[in-house]
Amino acid sequence: MPTLPPAAPESFEQALAELDALVERMEGGQLPLDQLLDGYRRGAELLAYCRSRLEAVEEQVKVLDNGRLEAWTAG
Repeated sequence: MPTLPPAAPESFEQALAELDALVERMEGGQLPLDQLLDGYRRGAELLAYCRSRLEAVEEQVKVLDNGRLEAWTAG
């Protein structure tokens, strides 16, 4: 019986948490080889999702800053 593909993350934070947990399991040697490959694929999907969300936010910040993205200064 084929397995269903994992659901798309609901948020950046959820994707990041899942990616973190996945990396921890992979680095801990807790996955058999076939699951390691599936984990790598899922990690690539999560990473692409996180990057796209960050790029979208960056574009929104540029719009708010009249097309300029300036360095963040804490102060």
